[in-house]
Amino acid sequence: MEIINHLLVPCRQEPSPNCGDRPEGEAISLLVIHNISLPPGQFGGPYIDDLFCNRLDCSAHPYFDALRELRVSAHLLIDRAGQVTQYVPFDKRAHHAGVSSFKGREQCNDFSIGIELEGTDEDPFTAAQYDSLAQITRLLMAAYPGITAERIAGHSDIAPERKTDPGPCFDWEKYRRLVSA
Repeated sequence: MEIINHLLVPCRQEPSPNCGDRPEGEAISLLVIHNISLPPGQFGGPYIDDLFCNRLDCSAHPYFDALRELRVSAHLLIDRAGQVTQYVPFDKRAHHAGVSSFKGREQCNDFSIGIELEGTDEDPFTAAQYDSLAQITRLLMAAYPGITAERIAGHSDIAPERKTDPGPCFDWEKYRRLVSA
């Protein structure tokens, strides 16, 4: 894999409208790790793509009704097999962090890249997911030097009152070891 023109290649591209320009002169300086499963606790299927691309059929599952008005997207999703989908080019601001703050600085979407892992707070992530995440993290750190080991956070770190992901099953020690390998 490599980053060319702010896109991860090779990688499945599924462009999301839920993005915008970053503030002028804003450097990318934070990586945020999330988890997602739709419906909650179920893996596979089209629902994450559909949510991030504003085409989710909210009648397909009772849980989806609560998502009806959401217009969200991460930059990347890493599924359980370690396969990667990109929704937003890295130079664009994805709508992944919401109300957030990192080291006293608010509006983390302005300066961050968001990566979703297909998973839950209660399920361990797969070896393939850690391998892909570590490889992508190294590429992002090389392409965007503002992202350092100290500037990688969980969604729960930047929005602790609202979010718990990537959750207690995310092995930060393993992830950091793989990134530095």
